[in-house]
Amino acid sequence: MTTVSTWGWQSRHKPVIHKIGLNNLRSLKSHGGVDRALLSFDLHADLRPAFHWNIKQLFVAVVATYKTNTNVMNEVVLWDRIVEASDGVDARVVKEKNVFVKYALIDQGAELRGKEVELKLIWDHMPLTGMLYMGQDKEVIGTFNLPDTYQ
Repeated sequence: MTTVSTWGWQSRHKPVIHKIGLNNLRSLKSHGGVDRALLSFDLHADLRPAFHWNIKQLFVAVVATYKTNTNVMNEVVLWDRIVEASDGVDARVVKEKNVFVKYALIDQGAELRGKEVELKLIWDHMPLTGMLYMGQDKEVIGTFNLPDTYQ
């Protein structure tokens, strides 16, 4: 019954992303034979619309997406946070500037240089009961180009 009563909620109950984008590229280097970029980003997202009576917590993550000759699609989690329903309303608004990544942007090879990178916010609804579902905003995406040379 819970599954039926929450049908379609994933399209109606989702965060509102106001801004996501690169703030500062701190370095792009070869690290142990693979390319590694360290950066900071700005994020402003209102997670309140994603919560409803059946949500225990929301897992949110900033993901970098890029293409290489070796892999058509590369997705790397740079930052994540768990927001509990019990955290209160203020914790459900993320408005941060110059957030340093928790996890470096690391390629499987040496193909990061000169690539276009998209930053997007994804989320995973974790209900009290019923089905898990994930979402992402395909409209608000931060795009930037990495330099052609190491820095």
